[in-house]
Amino acid sequence: MDIQNNDLEKKDFINELLDKKIDEINTGNNVYETGMVISVKDFIIKVIGLEHVFFYEKININNKAEGYVTKIDKDSVTVALLKENTKISIGDTVYRTNEEFTGKYSNYSIGRIIDIFGNDKLSDKKFDDLVSLKIEEKNIPIMDRTSVSRPFLTGVAGIDLMYPVGKGQRQLVIGDKKTGKTQICLDAIVNQKGKDVICIYVAIGKTKKEVKEIYYELAKKNALEYTIILTAFNDEKPPVIALTPYFGLSIAMQFLSLGKDVFVVIDDLKRHADAYREISLLSGKAPGRDAYPADIFYAHSRLLEKGCQHKNGGSITIMPIVETKGGDITDYISTNIISITDGQIVLSAKNFQKGQKPAINYGLSVSRLGGAVQSNLIKSIGSAVRQKLLSYLETKDVYEMANIDEMSIELQNKMREGKEISDKLKQYKYSPLTEQEIYDRFKDITEKKEVEVNND
Repeated sequence: MDIQNNDLEKKDFINELLDKKIDEINTGNNVYETGMVISVKDFIIKVIGLEHVFFYEKININNKAEGYVTKIDKDSVTVALLKENTKISIGDTVYRTNEEFTGKYSNYSIGRIIDIFGNDKLSDKKFDDLVSLKIEEKNIPIMDRTSVSRPFLTGVAGIDLMYPVGKGQRQLVIGDKKTGKTQICLDAIVNQKGKDVICIYVAIGKTKKEVKEIYYELAKKNALEYTIILTAFNDEKPPVIALTPYFGLSIAMQFLSLGKDVFVVIDDLKRHADAYREISLLSGKAPGRDAYPADIFYAHSRLLEKGCQHKNGGSITIMPIVETKGGDITDYISTNIISITDGQIVLSAKNFQKGQKPAINYGLSVSRLGGAVQSNLIKSIGSAVRQKLLSYLETKDVYEMANIDEMSIELQNKMREGKEISDKLKQYKYSPLTEQEIYDRFKDITEKKEVEVNND
């Protein structure tokens, strides 16, 4: 009986397809406009003859390559290449498709490494049940959003206690290379186990080895049951790298529409900005500061704006990562993204080298939502711990070379208590703490403060 039903479904599909093709022939929609390549600059080509194209339209270059329209001038069209099977030459014929370029997604993507073309990167095969998703969905209207008030627990004591993240928040993770930026986000993914959160890790411009290592680490922690790894490897063309994070948020918005909580890590936006700059310069856009195009802020703001708490109960929480050089968080891309996000976790190479892990710079880190996204349990001790830690760190910088025995009793107590807090904030990777564990670890700090207040 099931076989007969399947045969009927196939016949209906074939009949529907034939009817559609016949309609296209009758209306002339099967006749595609053609043009010609007049310029080739690496992965950017210029074409003449395509008078009716639209932005993001998928373009076929003589069956040699595939691209999409990025710029429309008076006499020519600029096409960015996504795939190139054979070298393109000036004079090659170019065909319109009358279709917007879309990414391909499978419902079996959870637990896999995928790309925007619908490939399983581990087996190097396409999924069978692919559906087309827009590369970039429209942002959620302000009237469909509600306030961010639910805690998103990372399991990292230094974050959940002092710089908390809420579901629907955009929290930047920023720091130099090899300071543990990716690890903090992976810890947060592992901590979502059993919490009905879909995690999407977007790897931008990383090597295959790096992505596979992340895949196997998450597999060991049973985190792949709810995690999608979307990647654009470092050997991909810059247009693929530039589109991948938008497609990651497009996938997230499909889950959001079902009322799901989604956590998206974008690793990292500095690499994305560099790819976007490369495309823009070859496309003829006027360079601005640091040779980035004038719309680089808009490119990142419209991406991160998709993070929100939806009125249907679902949310998209985004943790973009930005790599800095020499600990400078005031460079162009960093300041742009800091101004877009709702706070930042700053990681310090100096702290990392001293063995403080996670290597959070507690003085520079910020959460603009703070206690609004903390439970009463954590809120009751968070401000006290933060106040004592920051006071200790400030004093430590002044008295770093001093002999503690020569200090006043009050200063000695302050230094010892601060050192105790600093030591308690150390955590091994993949060892997330629950709210209760964090509270139990630091509650004695609050009790000491209460005793001091009563004595005064």
